[in-house]
Amino acid sequence: MRITGLALVPPPTAADLPKVTPELLASVLARYSRSNEGIGAILDKVDIANPDASIDRILKFVDYGHASIGGLTGGLAVALDDISMWLAYKLFEIAQMADGQESSTRYITMDPSNLPAPAEIGIPEDLAPRWTALMAKSFAAYQAEYARLDALGTAEPDRVRVPENAKPAVVTRIRKNYALDRARYFIPLATRTNVGLVQTSRMWATTVKHLDSLPHPEARAAAKLIRDELIKQSPRLMRHSFAEKSYQAQAEQELAASLRLGLARLSTQLLADEVWVKVDREAPPWLAEEQSIAESLKHRANRYGYQGTATRRMRVTFAWNNMAIAELRDLNRHRTGHRYTPLIQAGFYLPEEIAHADHQALLDEQAALTRELMERGSPAYVYSLLLGAQTPFEHSTQADKFIYEAELRTGMGAHFRYADHLSAVLHEFLAQVPEARDWVVEGTAEPE
Repeated sequence: MRITGLALVPPPTAADLPKVTPELLASVLARYSRSNEGIGAILDKVDIANPDASIDRILKFVDYGHASIGGLTGGLAVALDDISMWLAYKLFEIAQMADGQESSTRYITMDPSNLPAPAEIGIPEDLAPRWTALMAKSFAAYQAEYARLDALGTAEPDRVRVPENAKPAVVTRIRKNYALDRARYFIPLATRTNVGLVQTSRMWATTVKHLDSLPHPEARAAAKLIRDELIKQSPRLMRHSFAEKSYQAQAEQELAASLRLGLARLSTQLLADEVWVKVDREAPPWLAEEQSIAESLKHRANRYGYQGTATRRMRVTFAWNNMAIAELRDLNRHRTGHRYTPLIQAGFYLPEEIAHADHQALLDEQAALTRELMERGSPAYVYSLLLGAQTPFEHSTQADKFIYEAELRTGMGAHFRYADHLSAVLHEFLAQVPEARDWVVEGTAEPE
């Protein structure tokens, strides 16, 4: 056995490693799969100074599928500045194999200057003044409630949970976060944020194809920007990143379903919590599960520990009727399985510290604009939503991933509303899988 290292950007001490472009790396490894020569012999035939010619020679050797080699390109990083929170959410929904980060709402500008122009996101010209005015009022409500809650948390220290023996700087931060985490439901989904994603060329091609097939101008503009950037590193593979009929057809159908549900359920009232959990333990009769739930879970030191086959093979689907978009944005980033939401406003969430009645006029105005956009069939209705809009959200995965998510989102430092949602689903899961009760740790979402 011989091992030869390959590196996209070799470390300074690894001068003996060949430096290759992402596409050359992919083509060399593809050739490797159809050869018994060994990687060294293949690399000897590569002209590092002329990688394009080497790639062409290799790819002409046999008809490699672009998808089969696209996944061999290594991690290609792209940062997107100043995109809407909606587009950031959509990217995480689409790019399920990516690693990524988004700017926290605690660190981005919260005023109308941090919004895209109405034309940029497809707001109809005659509705642009209404949309602009509504966004300004929404930011004003956020700022007013943030200031009020910040003062309240300072005047009534017992209102905010603070860890024992916390340093003064930590106490100040937690009190600020107390105010922000409750005022954030007035933030527009159109607010600009930043996202960085790392994934292979194969997955980037799929992501860009999907974005290019959506009816939103912002998504198509982002598709072009990403393609133009990645084509510098992976020109052959990014040829497969343009809009495609099957993606367009599904996008049209999903928009139509969202418009139907959205118009039927549009409301500014607070929805009562409902959860739904379906656990499937069925296994083929020739491969029945023999491990107990206890043996699957009890050897973990914490939520990062490896679970056994009893939970890894168990399917779990869980859903909420009323996930506020503020929470949806983060829960949508749990990458395993399939996530689905029509992204509508079936109610509006505000925490108990904020009175609905004090903001009813704003919420009525926001709902009226959302209705107008939906009645016109405009995909831009998503940009009239605020983070407090409640929407159904479904996630299907395996039990080991669900348990990790439940322990994480109820654990130390978890947002109070995440903890409410995951606690309710976890209780229903444990009712159906009682053997897991002694081994799954439901946290208390204490601040950190």
